Amino acid sequence: MSAASAGMTSAGSARILVASSRADFRKRVLNCLASCVALTWEAAGGADALIKLESQEFGTVLLDPEIEDLDVPELVGMMQQRYPQLEVVVMDRGDGTQQLSFEISGERMNEPGRAEPVTLRERARAEEYPAVEPSSAPTVPHIRTDPLPGMIGSSLRMQQLYRLARLVAPRDTAVLIAGPTGTGKELVARGIHAYGKRSRGPFVVVNCAAIPESLLEAELFGFTRGAFTGAVQSRLGRIHAAQGGTLLLDEVGELPLGMQAKLLRFVQEGEVQRLGSADLFRVDTRLISATNVDLLQRVKEKQFREDLYYRLAVFPLHLPPLRLRPEDILPLAQHFLGLLCAEAQCREKRFTLEAVQQLRQHAWPGNVRELQHGVERAFVLAEANEQIGAEYLSLGSETN
Repeated sequence: MSAASAGMTSAGSARILVASSRADFRKRVLNCLASCVALTWEAAGGADALIKLESQEFGTVLLDPEIEDLDVPELVGMMQQRYPQLEVVVMDRGDGTQQLSFEISGERMNEPGRAEPVTLRERARAEEYPAVEPSSAPTVPHIRTDPLPGMIGSSLRMQQLYRLARLVAPRDTAVLIAGPTGTGKELVARGIHAYGKRSRGPFVVVNCAAIPESLLEAELFGFTRGAFTGAVQSRLGRIHAAQGGTLLLDEVGELPLGMQAKLLRFVQEGEVQRLGSADLFRVDTRLISATNVDLLQRVKEKQFREDLYYRLAVFPLHLPPLRLRPEDILPLAQHFLGLLCAEAQCREKRFTLEAVQQLRQHAWPGNVRELQHGVERAFVLAEANEQIGAEYLSLGSETN
């Protein structure tokens, strides 16, 4: 083992993060690193790499020069600014047939000529270096980020979300917002639109689950007069209505397979063909999708097209359920209560200690929407009382 490799075995500098949108390329890099005693983690893109850098300390980041979700020079500059001690290496992917070669801490790493890669974590155990779990790794300094417009919450999970949303907002990158029902996916989409270069354009929402399948194509793509029974005049679709702005496909996981194929053409070519017409219209709009289901699982079950998924999920964002950010529960409840008091033009009401305890103990399966409705119900039941007690919440003793 060389001196450079030996130096990598200290706590932070022993960790290497390999960031690439392609799993096969990450495996090739790990294969190159098999001779180096260090611990490795993988990131599935630029956004994923930023999240991992905020949760633990790394000595080196190896970047694929063709990461899909972020501009590589911009990403490198951001990493170097936030983490001055971090070694950032942009690799040369070549044409896929050449041997990979790059340098870390002055040591040259070459791709060995064997079929099965040996991960650094396996090599670390073989050399009796203790494996370090991500949860126990030292954290890097946290940079506070303000919430997106209309959103409440200062938990670490939400600040990471705000930061990534602001990062992708100025670009036209396709964003997929995943999260349980009631977490605020549309608010995140509106925030991205507000901070983007299309903020003066329209923001059009299509709820894919609320429109009957027989009408969905006409709603999305539009139709000409006489295209079907009842089409007494031509009409532009929702996609066309989002020209120059942003289109949000809410509950995109509910799209029928036939419609997914037609949507794929628009995503790939930016063209729309109305029902009853052979003419193609080019539409310049940013696409954001939202879902409360596991789309990758739908892909495995052949219920969602894999090619469409990767077109929509260039930059994935994940909204955590409310139970995983309990520090945001009380600020949200107080915000909703303040809005209700202002609307009713009454004196400010407050939660009792028992009510606060109940708010924090409840699991909130309906997330922020359930919390909002629960506070509104308690406000109505309290009538003229200035104290909102636990008896008005009626949440029971369900815990996280």
